Amino acid sequence: MKTVNDIDFKNKTALIRVDFNVPLDEDNNVTDDTRIKAAKPTILKILKDGGSCVLMSHLGRPKDHEEKFSLRHIVKTLSDILGVDVKFVDDSIGPKVEEAVSKLGAGDVLLLENLRYYPEETKGDSHFAEKLAKLGDIYVNDAFGTAHRAHASTAIIADYFPDHKCFGLLLASEVENVGKVLENSEKPVTAVIGGAKVSSKITIIENILDKIDHLIIGGGMAFTFIKAQGGQIGDSLVEEDKQDLALEILEKAKEKNVKVHLPTDSIIADDFSADANIKISSVDNIPKGWMGLDVGPQTIKNFDKVILESKTILWNGPVGVFEMEKFAKGTIALGESIANATKNGAFSLVGGGDSVAAVHQFNLTDRVSYVSTGGGAMLEMLEGKTLPGISALY
Repeated sequence: MKTVNDIDFKNKTALIRVDFNVPLDEDNNVTDDTRIKAAKPTILKILKDGGSCVLMSHLGRPKDHEEKFSLRHIVKTLSDILGVDVKFVDDSIGPKVEEAVSKLGAGDVLLLENLRYYPEETKGDSHFAEKLAKLGDIYVNDAFGTAHRAHASTAIIADYFPDHKCFGLLLASEVENVGKVLENSEKPVTAVIGGAKVSSKITIIENILDKIDHLIIGGGMAFTFIKAQGGQIGDSLVEEDKQDLALEILEKAKEKNVKVHLPTDSIIADDFSADANIKISSVDNIPKGWMGLDVGPQTIKNFDKVILESKTILWNGPVGVFEMEKFAKGTIALGESIANATKNGAFSLVGGGDSVAAVHQFNLTDRVSYVSTGGGAMLEMLEGKTLPGISALY
């Protein structure tokens, strides 16, 4: 894997695909700068060498050139984070952009306008990629969040830099950390898979069964497993058509000597709302009119014991509706268990939108080994898929 650390960028212009798809408020202020900060080490390495940077990214899913999706809104935040006065050009290809690039000197940073203002970007159009390729001497991909897309700027463009392309430091570290779980994990390995639906996690579970010792299943998806085994789950979330699949997963896990841990008790509510009435129930005996919205105290203890005995932990998906305070205890306790195991020397990888949100919300970011910046990309890697943005760099 060739990274920016293997190249001297002196007097070179690096064309960097970053992932600055960040949330903005109504006044177009950046509300979460995690992704911008994540790209900083790559950019600063190039500037330190005496090179210049042309940054390209998308923002949201524009249908046309809507102003709210302009990357101009992030220039101030980006400048503050880098400590450099970032220049901006209101297009991403063409003579105006080429002229702006030609004026760059060592230590300069130029941000291009939203790539997705051009439909050619998401179509993976080679002519569009070729026009982008004119803007730099060396292509650097540091956008893990879009590495699973075969877009013009993430995969196709690499063809125009046969000998001058490399991984950014963020992308390299994402690949390395997912690899620690999939290829170089220290046993026992535990995967915590939560969230609402079995259907969205099935491929991951099937792909990791060969690599793990324990599988903890939580969140709404657990009820499909409970009901499949004959449990009464009241009005809890269930995928009726996935019960056979749930039983198959349990059977496969048994064949591979993977111990599956399902919740034993649940915090149940008489309504899906923050002010619902709640009580504790055994997970397989929930009365009609009630639904499980978090794991119960006994389950928290059971999961904690498994996690503290683990040496490698993957966490993808919450175990309750943590957005509501009444149903956040299980996810907070799970995060604490993972943080404690990490403190004791385990390697912990957290990825997938909701788990990452939970880790940030409950101040656990610095207490786990690695928090992935790319939900979809990480999930596809865990599913064993080849990511176009990564394979294009080899």
